Amino acid sequence: MSTTPAFVSRLVRLPLTDADGDPVGRIRDVVFAPSGDKLRVLGLVANIERRNIFINMSRVAEIDAGGVRMIGGTVSVRSFSQRSGEQLAVGDLFDTRIGDEYLTDLAIAPGPDKAFWYVVLAALGRRGPLRRRAPNVVPWEQVASHFASTPDMEEVAELRDLHPTDVVNRLQSLSLARRQQVVALLADEQVADLLEEMPEEEAVRLVEGLDLERAAHILEEMEPDDAADLLADLAESERAAILEEMRPEESIPLRRLLAYDENTAGGLMTPEPVILSNTTSVAEALASIRAREIPAELAAQVFVTQSPVSTPTGRFVGVVGFQRLLREAPSTTLEECVSGSTEPVAPDLPLREVAERLASYDLLALPVCDRAGRLVGAVTVDDVLDHVLPEGWRRRQVRP
Repeated sequence: MSTTPAFVSRLVRLPLTDADGDPVGRIRDVVFAPSGDKLRVLGLVANIERRNIFINMSRVAEIDAGGVRMIGGTVSVRSFSQRSGEQLAVGDLFDTRIGDEYLTDLAIAPGPDKAFWYVVLAALGRRGPLRRRAPNVVPWEQVASHFASTPDMEEVAELRDLHPTDVVNRLQSLSLARRQQVVALLADEQVADLLEEMPEEEAVRLVEGLDLERAAHILEEMEPDDAADLLADLAESERAAILEEMRPEESIPLRRLLAYDENTAGGLMTPEPVILSNTTSVAEALASIRAREIPAELAAQVFVTQSPVSTPTGRFVGVVGFQRLLREAPSTTLEECVSGSTEPVAPDLPLREVAERLASYDLLALPVCDRAGRLVGAVTVDDVLDHVLPEGWRRRQVRP
């Protein structure tokens, strides 16, 4: 990646391309956050399919005169929403008055460690006809004092790169108010990961401090069973408001989970295991479980049903582990691979019996079916461990 400073005024309207160089949108703005005396680049706002979305700088492979090229992987198409502490170059900072001049442009470049981008230059000019003269370009340090610094940004920048468990441990030392300030600057996806790792009481307090729209977005990013557990611990009025704010395709599975006792198979299960039709080929099944967004414990097997394959599904056929798939011919259908498959359990099976069934047969997951024989979800070993291990076990120090 080039280390030559890139001016924002030249960057906006440039094409945004994927890893292969194919255009996917155009740059609209640059998002900053104060970091001590520096102004760090969090990412870019790009217009893709008539929607402004956020592109984290960690996804940027190259910036040059021809545009911005991303590294591989998918991009969330959720509309960009500016958060507390964030500042937009064009939307917020341009035209800021500095003495007798105004900020007309900013230049960004990678820092010495190449891990983050920062503002390195500022262009100053005058209003009116004189503004057409060449701007006065100065180092950012010369004008930094004119821009308010947001506390904790160095801390937040570090937290963005840590494992969720480590972030939770760091947050324990902060007051609730400080914790909420830090969380306000984290991405929804990272907050969702944190809530899944936090003790229930702390997660509830954190969610209660969020505005309704953001709380709904964060729960949409969580694993359904974890989101249902969290919702169950909220006051009924708050739970109802969040579910109403969520997208129907996200809230409906959660409403189903909330109908079960939390200490039963139905209350433990995820409604979104890997479910494929009985006519699906082995080759197609292997391609499905390779998807990066599928957790490892769910990618270890596929649940086979008749159509439809969204829960509650058509008639449950069986389960096929990935090792069996590797041994079968690519054209073999899944229905031919389910002999001797795992027997399903009822949604009201108690937690203890679920744990005993998993342990007795050395299973990674159990299918859960209703009385009509339709698959409604799956209980994984991880789901059970999260309920039987003592609260706060993640924060305990492990001896070397």
